[in-house]
Amino acid sequence: MKNIAKNILQWGIAGGILVLSLWWAFYDIELEAMKGVLSNVNYYIALIPIPIVLFSHWIRAYRWKTFLEPIKKIDSTWNLFSAVMILYAINTVTSRAGEFVRPYVVSKREKISYSSTFGTIILERVVDVITLIIVFGITFLFLSQDIAKVLPANVNPSSIIIISFLIIAVGLLNLYPPFLDFMLRNLLKPISEKFYQKASGIFERFKKGLYILKNPSKYLRIGLLSLLIWVFYALPIYITFFAFDFQNELNLGFVDATMLVIVAGIAVTIAPSPGGAGVYHLFMQKSLVNLYNVDPTTALAFATVVHGISTVTQTVVGFLFFKREGLTSFKIKKDEEDS
Repeated sequence: MKNIAKNILQWGIAGGILVLSLWWAFYDIELEAMKGVLSNVNYYIALIPIPIVLFSHWIRAYRWKTFLEPIKKIDSTWNLFSAVMILYAINTVTSRAGEFVRPYVVSKREKISYSSTFGTIILERVVDVITLIIVFGITFLFLSQDIAKVLPANVNPSSIIIISFLIIAVGLLNLYPPFLDFMLRNLLKPISEKFYQKASGIFERFKKGLYILKNPSKYLRIGLLSLLIWVFYALPIYITFFAFDFQNELNLGFVDATMLVIVAGIAVTIAPSPGGAGVYHLFMQKSLVNLYNVDPTTALAFATVVHGISTVTQTVVGFLFFKREGLTSFKIKKDEEDS
């Protein structure tokens, strides 16, 4: 009964956030006008990005294999791709639960420590943020004047780059094992020796997930794969420009698609809603309106099509892999955690 109540609460909160965020995005939009825009979309073109979306996640799985090499050499990218797709499928119905299930799937299948595997996820997210900032910096060189238009008058666009690199520095410092060990030893140990010993044990396994940092020869491969992931994230948006005829009417190109994928990346990162729904739509809509003078209804229709096709693709494929892995519950057993 307790578990049922807990599940109802979790799903209720996720559903509430989803409804609220979608209401926020669609507020003041005339549905009939929206239907009119959607009816004129070329869906033959809009569906072309489906294999591209899946391939971008395959590249993510292949990069993950590099992160995992110090822990265990994994031969099958397919198994990692399975875990990645399960992540996205679960995140479409919950806010972030997929982030914890993904390392569980791999640790269970490959018989490796959950903590070590989860460490690679943390490192991967830091690399994603670094790549996002680098891609933003490159895009900023081409669209600095447009970006400046949508920022508050007292905000210097160049300061965003400086602050971003400071964030990277802080993030990398927190991934530096001696720093983390120092924090545990000086903050937790004086409070509780028992909790310190338990946390230290988990941290030792977690550090294995960061071992790739000790191998600079892998940095170039990780960097190139990371940039490639973002290229294949931007490509579906660029293709969808043609479905809405934006490339003719607004002269939008791949650099503009890259700008929008940066906006989408920020939205999904901060969104508390399942799959980033609502927040994604709002960010994408406001960017199209403020950067390219697209009318709000068309801008929201564009966001809905891009997000909808991607979400449905990830959810369907992800739950097929969910069945493949035979997942019925998510529970980290002690023997799995200590392996």
